[in-house]
Amino acid sequence: MPSDLPAHESSRPDQPRKLLLLDAASLYYRAFYGVPDVRKDAAAPPSNALRGFLDMIATLVLAHRPTHLVACWDDDWRPAFRVDAIPTYKTHRLADGSVEAEDTPDDLAPQVPAIVDVLSGLGIARLGAAGYEADDVIGTLVARFRGQLPIDVVTGDRDLFQVVDDAAGVRVLYTARGGVRDADVVDQTFLQTKYAVPTGRAYADMATLRGDTSDGLPGVTGVGEKTAAALIAEFGDLAGLRAAVDGGDPRIKGARRRNLEAAASYLDVAPVVVQVAQDAPLPVEPADLAVPTAVADPRLLSDVATRFGAASSVDRLLTALGID
Repeated sequence: MPSDLPAHESSRPDQPRKLLLLDAASLYYRAFYGVPDVRKDAAAPPSNALRGFLDMIATLVLAHRPTHLVACWDDDWRPAFRVDAIPTYKTHRLADGSVEAEDTPDDLAPQVPAIVDVLSGLGIARLGAAGYEADDVIGTLVARFRGQLPIDVVTGDRDLFQVVDDAAGVRVLYTARGGVRDADVVDQTFLQTKYAVPTGRAYADMATLRGDTSDGLPGVTGVGEKTAAALIAEFGDLAGLRAAVDGGDPRIKGARRRNLEAAASYLDVAPVVVQVAQDAPLPVEPADLAVPTAVADPRLLSDVATRFGAASSVDRLLTALGID
């Protein structure tokens, strides 16, 4: 299959190609809560999320040597199509009195535009899509480039385990426990060992049945993670399970049958919420995804680094990228 990705223009032409997709908000939130605020002047802008985010990218670049790199962005953290399906989706994250604004810590809010500017100054691709979450950007890029080169997705969100595909070389570097330095490498063996599901698609079906209170997804009453995995294993997938329920399969009886039947309306719409989109309207010709070999906007980069006291982190990332 011919590749749609631009050639990697680097000083290491023999470097194996790899696409690294960053769940940007997952990483900068982790940085915000994990990196100390070292300001000596309370009037200075906060910078811990910015510095930590840049340090994370530097660590990832050095460890995994991607030839292509994308910061995947939440242009809409609570898309209408998911809220229309399940109105409770992420309601607990709404700011007080708002029906659409996310509750963002005061000291994080000014750092997000700074992160945008630093990525632009560095020339690192940042992609979002109106009406879609970063998960959907990741899902779309995985669908577009799977099989063309290995893809690693960096996130602290288990929802993205659904994109794992050994045959296509798609893994997740899961940062929730060990951070970017000691991320869990999630492949199909990991999914089978940890969750008793064989594929990323099966993980999505299991997650639909299990639900996720952190996202406002109720799941099926009485069906936890182990039961959900066992049902997927027995009936093949969520569609097979639902067909068995509707067809009166004698293997499903008692309280389990009653709970699955009662959850029919939820199961009609939950896959729309749980499954990442694979067709988010990203540009037909995406911005150059190659790891930058030169600073794109030195003045912008210098200005942000100076204002936010992030020069050391910027320099560390430049060194990791091999940019003098």
